[in-house]
Amino acid sequence: MPACASRWISMPPVSRSNLYIGCAGWSLPSATRSLFGEGESMLARYATRFNATEINSSFHRPHRRDTYVRWAASVPARFRFSVKLPRTITHDARLRGIARELDRFAGEVDGLGRKFAVLLVQLPPSLPFEARTATTFFAMLRRRFDVGIACEARHASWFTPRAEELWQRHGIARVAADPPVPDGASRDPGGDARMRYWRWHGSPRVYYSAYDDAALRTLTDGVNGHRGMRWVIFDNTAHGHAATDALRLQSMLDEAPTTNSSSKKRRTT
Repeated sequence: MPACASRWISMPPVSRSNLYIGCAGWSLPSATRSLFGEGESMLARYATRFNATEINSSFHRPHRRDTYVRWAASVPARFRFSVKLPRTITHDARLRGIARELDRFAGEVDGLGRKFAVLLVQLPPSLPFEARTATTFFAMLRRRFDVGIACEARHASWFTPRAEELWQRHGIARVAADPPVPDGASRDPGGDARMRYWRWHGSPRVYYSAYDDAALRTLTDGVNGHRGMRWVIFDNTAHGHAATDALRLQSMLDEAPTTNSSSKKRRTT
């Protein structure tokens, strides 16, 4: 655990209506479980401190609708889920010929009800931007999912003005990922400004490394710089750092003035 982490994680969680902070999954390392409340399941305990989670297991295998119903029933009314689109759609089919698979997936995640807030799309690094394919794909998503959509692109061709115009036209938020790829292009969020979505995977070692205070303060500034819906998900779960990093970020955001409060202060002085 990084220096000063214990001071940050001992503080109460942040409470902002349009800010969702959590982890990829809800596994809690034994060393941090005492920081969470009691619950009948790990998800229920996780939800005593966080108001959101990202379901990544849906990327690897389908879940029954009843499973999503059970997960939704395990968390408070304010809790929200982001669900990752299956790899059969993004990586195997590469966004083509996917109508039947999309319909199946939509029927499954419908079990989350109103707690389903974001559909996460992660594209393979080898998939370049092709305007016609992308337009068809995002239109298909919009016809099936009445939720926020965030896309983590990883090929350089997606970080262009033409791709940015497509994100905005279809109301898609481009994920800000860390470590940023390619060549730092994904460092800042893009696309539809009504939602910003950060995915921090661990740096320098992806999935394993914890973040230091300096990195989290930079993230705090970025999150406070936006007024719409904001999601921050930590994916550095291999050694259990995601939960502690998310708790530390909550505390830093509690201590930091918001953009709105800062502007009011400037106007009144």
